[in-house]
Amino acid sequence: MSKYGLGSPLKVVKKPGETLTLSCRGSGSSFGCCSMHWIRQQAGKPLVWMGCVNSDSSGNDYSESFKSRTEIIRDNSKSMVYLKLSGLTAEDSAVYYCARNSL
Repeated sequence: MSKYGLGSPLKVVKKPGETLTLSCRGSGSSFGCCSMHWIRQQAGKPLVWMGCVNSDSSGNDYSESFKSRTEIIRDNSKSMVYLKLSGLTAEDSAVYYCARNSL
């Protein structure tokens, strides 16, 4: 997997219990070909896979750690994928990445 489409870093500040929504815009005609993944990295810790959505939005797969409060949505017509993470805590302070499978 490779970093894909996040652009410039963005700092988002939320209160505990709130919901975070992030968006990621892909580019080129290959956006719809592959599963899109969300990954995060807390300071000083390794990357953690959160989940993915299939290329045709037919199904999602989530890490057990995030399954109950995560939703990943994609819109191929806009080359966009979204992450919604609810019930935020201090532990959710991290850098979030979207990525796609290689062709």
